[in-house]
Amino acid sequence: MTLLIDALIIVFLFVLFGFSHSILASNKLKRKLVEEIGDKIAFYRLFYNVVSLITFYLIYELSPKPDIIIYDLIYPWDIVIFVLQFFALIGFIWAASAVNIWEFLGITQIKRYLRGEYNPSELDERYQLKKTGAFKFSRHPIYFFSILFLGLRPVMSFFYLVFFICLSLYFIIGSIYEERKLVELFGEEYVQYQKITPRLIPVKFLKT
Repeated sequence: MTLLIDALIIVFLFVLFGFSHSILASNKLKRKLVEEIGDKIAFYRLFYNVVSLITFYLIYELSPKPDIIIYDLIYPWDIVIFVLQFFALIGFIWAASAVNIWEFLGITQIKRYLRGEYNPSELDERYQLKKTGAFKFSRHPIYFFSILFLGLRPVMSFFYLVFFICLSLYFIIGSIYEERKLVELFGEEYVQYQKITPRLIPVKFLKT
């Protein structure tokens, strides 16, 4: 019973994180902010990232961490998992290399604002439709490789398993909400991209 309660607390905390994160990431909120603060929305992305990091850390710290190990792989299986995890990391770096890290962090937006060049219609980020590299095989390759990297563990504790499941669901649900924005931004071009490229798992018949 104690283990079940611990799991429910972890899930509850993660749901709070996901809910607050979704509200802060919504274009509806951002448009309201633009009406109030205009081009100062350029600072929102950095604010959003800082708040996300702080809340994620708090959820991690507040979550119960029962001292239960579900499995602990022995040699050579632990080495196999490490190798697979390494390749997942390479895949993550490959996918992330297509992203403008400074735009993602919110630094480029502030630079444009300071130069008097910020366009509030961009809201907090200048989106680009990526269909090459890792994005040729998956619409969300960063999420895909993140799930692989985080899930490939030679030692799995109860806390980490519950946390990993929550995080994976967060990526999956987040990709759905993100795609609504992308369809709104890029229209039919993104709809056609959805038809030929899988959302997460890079297998052609899984074009969900």
